[in-house]
Parts: sequence; structure tokens; C-alpha cells
Amino acid sequence: MTSEFAFIEALRAIATDPAARGLDDDAAVIEIGEEKLVLTMDTVVEGVHFLPADPPADVAWKLVAVNVSDLAAKAAQPLGCLYSHALGEDAWDAAFLVGLRAAADHFALPLLGGDTVRMPEGAPRSFSLTALGRGPHGCPVPSRSGARPGDRVWVSGTIGDSGVGLALLGGKLNAATLSAENARWLSQRYRRPSPVPALGAALGPMVNAMMDISDGLLVDARRMAGASAVRIVLGLESVPLSRALRETAGQDRAARIAAVTAGDDYCLLFTAPPERTAGIREVAAGLGCEVNAVGVVVKGDGLTLMHDDEPVPLPERLGYQH
Repeated sequence: MTSEFAFIEALRAIATDPAARGLDDDAAVIEIGEEKLVLTMDTVVEGVHFLPADPPADVAWKLVAVNVSDLAAKAAQPLGCLYSHALGEDAWDAAFLVGLRAAADHFALPLLGGDTVRMPEGAPRSFSLTALGRGPHGCPVPSRSGARPGDRVWVSGTIGDSGVGLALLGGKLNAATLSAENARWLSQRYRRPSPVPALGAALGPMVNAMMDISDGLLVDARRMAGASAVRIVLGLESVPLSRALRETAGQDRAARIAAVTAGDDYCLLFTAPPERTAGIREVAAGLGCEVNAVGVVVKGDGLTLMHDDEPVPLPERLGYQH
């Protein structure tokens, strides 16, 4: 079976237009005069990106949100979207559209068009969405490749909630051991991620590199380090964990490693010079968002993991990979 990495490497020979950014990013950028059009596309597949029992409205929300997350990482203002719908049962599809409208309204991402298809009987549901955004004025569209030695490494939000939510919804975690509040919070973090495009746009002029955390903090940090030709050093003790996660899974080293390898966080991962720390905290606070410094960028290559000033061997699995 072809790996995702090998397939993308083969695609680089085709995607030679500068707008493709060498396929090193999660979005394409087309410059039209002084405007920058940011385009991104994501697909969600039943049994891979959502559970068969997930409510259809939540599936639609997630489809929109994962694309908005890519726009946020490019400091782009959402403009609209196109999507492809695999037709199925009437009631399921109707409920899906309720969630699609709610997400489109919430993220200010109007539906502009798309396509419908009929899947073979018994095939898993699959939906694709292309989101379009307006890139920032007066500064470059952030990429993965701009991290510089001396930068601080930051994340927005909290890490690992979605992974615990998936374990709960997938029956790998006993719901009876959780409070109703924590169970609801963690489930929603998996089913309804909530990226904040306004935060990405505000951070755009301050960052050297930015991407969203979709497959896990460790694997995505390693991708950023590789694209930037630097080494990223992360401190496990600095990774922000929600109260719900701490009360459910703990906050020891094992719990933290599980959190940073879980994926589906849809938070921002970015680097910036230390002198921009106050500005970063100010804009985040103004938007009601949480940001935390979790590491540093140094010369070298790859990823180093520390916990309380002690080196930690990298786990065999850094995150989700197709």
C-alpha cells in the first residue's frame, strides 16, 4: 500500500506551480494583483475521520472546521467554499445539511457550489470541501518553512482533548468514570473542533512559521522542523492540557505523550521571535483565546522532546499518518 509520504513526494513532480508551495504547506496561495487567494481542501471519510455513529450534523461541522483550520494557519479570512456530497439516506443527508448551515454561519464561510455523487451500496460515506480565503495584507502568507533558530514555539488552545474524546466515543474509555461535563466537553472536541480564523489573522504579521495541528503535535512539529531545516525542542510539561483531560487521563508523562500524539486538535502551531511574546499574548487575550509557549527552535534538524529538563525518547508513533 502506498504511504501518504511517498504519494505526496510523487505529486511534487506535478505540482510545480509556485502557488502549490512545493506541497510543503496545507494550502495553495495564488497572487492576483495585490490580493492573495488561499485555497485548501480536506476530505473526511467514515471510519477514518468520523465514526459511523457520529451525528450527521457533527460530521458536516467537522468537514467545514478542518478546512477553516487550514485557513486560520495561513492568516486568511474565510471567503467561501465548494463541497462534494456523497448521497445516502434522506434523513441522514437532511441532518447533515443542518450541520453544514450551522458551521458555514459560525465560521462565516458561505457555500458557493459543489457536486453530488451517488456512492455504491455499502460504501463508507465520504465528503470533500474546498475552502477559499483572502490572505493577509502587508505581510507574507505564513508557511511551515519559516521557523528560525531562537524562535519560541507556541500552540493555541489545549492539546489532546480530541484523542480522549475519540477513545470515549469509540468505547475504549469507560464513560461511567467521567463526569457528564467532562464527557460532553471531550466528545465535542472530537466531533466539533473550533478553529479561530481571527486568531490566525492577528498572529500572521508576528509569526515566522505557522500551521495547524491536525495529526498530532509531535508529528506536525517534526514536519515544521523539516520544512524549516531546523530542530524544534518541545517541553512536555509546557503543553497545555484542559481540566477535562487532566481529570480524565491525568497529567503524568504517559498522559502527556498520549496527548501530543493524538491528533485532531485543530489548534495553531507557530513560532516567533521572543521579543514578540507580549504582542502575541495581547492579541490572543483580546480574542479570548489561550496561547502557550511550549518550546524553542534551535540549529540542527528534527525534533527533541524534553520533560522537566530531561530528554525523553521520541515515541515510535508521533501522530496520525495515513
